[in-house]
Amino acid sequence: MKTRLKLLTYTLLVLVFIYSSCREQRGKADQANAVLLTGADRTDQYFNYLEGKQIAIVGSPASVIGKTPLVDSLLSHGIQIVKIFGSEHGFRGTASPGAKVDDEVDPETGIPIISLYGNKIKPTEEDLEGVDLVVFDIQEGGARFFTKIRTLHQVMEACAENDVELMILDRPNPNAAYVDGPVLDMKYKSAIGMFPIPITHGMTIAEMALMINGEGWLANGIKCRLNIIGNANYTHDTPYTLPIPPTPNLNSQQAILLYPSLCLFEGTSISQGRGTTFPFTVLGSPALKGKYEFSFTPKPIKGMIDNPPHQDEVCYGLDLRDYDAEIFRKTGQINISWLKELYEAHPNKEEFFHDKRFDIRAGTSKLREQIIAGVSEEEIRKSWEPELSAYKEMRKKYLIYP
Repeated sequence: MKTRLKLLTYTLLVLVFIYSSCREQRGKADQANAVLLTGADRTDQYFNYLEGKQIAIVGSPASVIGKTPLVDSLLSHGIQIVKIFGSEHGFRGTASPGAKVDDEVDPETGIPIISLYGNKIKPTEEDLEGVDLVVFDIQEGGARFFTKIRTLHQVMEACAENDVELMILDRPNPNAAYVDGPVLDMKYKSAIGMFPIPITHGMTIAEMALMINGEGWLANGIKCRLNIIGNANYTHDTPYTLPIPPTPNLNSQQAILLYPSLCLFEGTSISQGRGTTFPFTVLGSPALKGKYEFSFTPKPIKGMIDNPPHQDEVCYGLDLRDYDAEIFRKTGQINISWLKELYEAHPNKEEFFHDKRFDIRAGTSKLREQIIAGVSEEEIRKSWEPELSAYKEMRKKYLIYP
């Protein structure tokens, strides 16, 4: 009798295990087969809410529903858009990086466009007069250097000060799978480093908005009224290929994935390939001739860059176009070995770093000092603590997605 009871109990346990495993596998399969939808794509969640309101849009060429520009889709459904706010590169993405963008009238729709990357970076009380709701739809690249984070902050602050609701149509962060890099020392605060966050912050634009509100990063600790339309069938580990480049110089998925590691070189004498058709996938300098075989020659390219570093000079260095960028997801780390390698290979160490420019991008002077001193990568990474771990813990409060 006891033997039969034991056998029955064992059989039941096995059946329960098999059932649980099947459910888990089926759940994973359903999740894998589910179609990822951006906040903008989930029109059933917000179209009705927009009806009858005076709407302002903060957008870019990547602001689309499916393949149709967001503004065009909203107008075709009778939604009233009274103005558009554009950020760096302009609303239609035709301005060069860092170039001042003027106010204009959108030639496609006749709607006035107010530049937030020209004479001002923040909407004024007059800009928001008569606006019932601001819709923010900007594709973020997942690195602290993106000026879109500054635009988000300024728009949130303006909305909070003028009691205007802000709807954020969230989009996946292509570099959300890992959090790494030195946390910004606020004495290096700039347009490309607004908050004490690491280089890869691991948040979507909507999660960043929640953090800005929650951490009191708006003026005088005011809060912005947020209405978030989140992504569907998305986690931070979901691989995501951007359908439209977020900026003219991040024109490939490879560049987007390399960007958190390569943007640091903008503070050095090393070209990141601006002035080629493959920016942020190569590194090089004329000074490295004889050290590397691969070469490229930067040229002005309309809409991408007017005066690239080392213009018309042959640059020698690293070709990363076929580099396995999945390694960032696997290791959870940006690459700083290229920085160490090219500094060591450079014949004129004093010309390698543009001190201020590099420190602003790194968010600290320590990294530059460590590279010069030949500190090991392991020791460099240790020096990012405990701030990096503290950020990761703080970040958990604002995550929308698992």
